[in-house]
Amino acid sequence: MTNNSENTLLALLTGAAIGAGIGILYAPAKGTKTRRKIKQKTEETKHEISERISHAKAELTKTVNDKKEEFEQKLDDTISNMSGKAEDIISSLESKLEELKYKNTHAQKN
Repeated sequence: MTNNSENTLLALLTGAAIGAGIGILYAPAKGTKTRRKIKQKTEETKHEISERISHAKAELTKTVNDKKEEFEQKLDDTISNMSGKAEDIISSLESKLEELKYKNTHAQKN
């Protein structure tokens, strides 16, 4: 959005909120009834926001736990894979060492 359209949208929303507030205050209902409606709407909004925050927190916790498990599994797989490769390298080095020892003993005999 451009800065101009953002300002227009903000002005529109602000005007709508102010208009709704004035409309409620000047409605042909008694003051106590109007205040009760405002309080009820405030409590409903508070409850809705609380539910949304709770839901978002639960979703975030689930996502974090899923990602943690996925990371731990990948880490375990990588460590296992590296361990297998390390064993292969060690075996290869041991066989080269044996080969060199054999060549060295035969070279000393000659």
